[in-house]
Amino acid sequence: MKLINIGFGNIVSANRVVAIVSPESAPIKRIISEARERGQLVDATYGRRTRAVMITDSGHVVLSAIQPETVAQRFVAQKDLSSKEPTTPKDISD
Repeated sequence: MKLINIGFGNIVSANRVVAIVSPESAPIKRIISEARERGQLVDATYGRRTRAVMITDSGHVVLSAIQPETVAQRFVAQKDLSSKEPTTPKDISD
């Protein structure tokens, strides 16, 4: 399982995230409101301004106080690390 830090010690499963978007548009605000009503909103902003909205495959919506670009870079960095899996015993011992 790949875990991504979304700020302030909060972590989400990278495999479950479907989209990372900005909270500015009306459709995203509607998605946030509907998730709150369903009880599927996770607010990980610690009272700060929401800058990124992550939508998961289970319908949960996660709010983060870090920029969507920063979250996306962490996803890419995590993917790069996982692609460097050891292939020989020498690689494992390093």
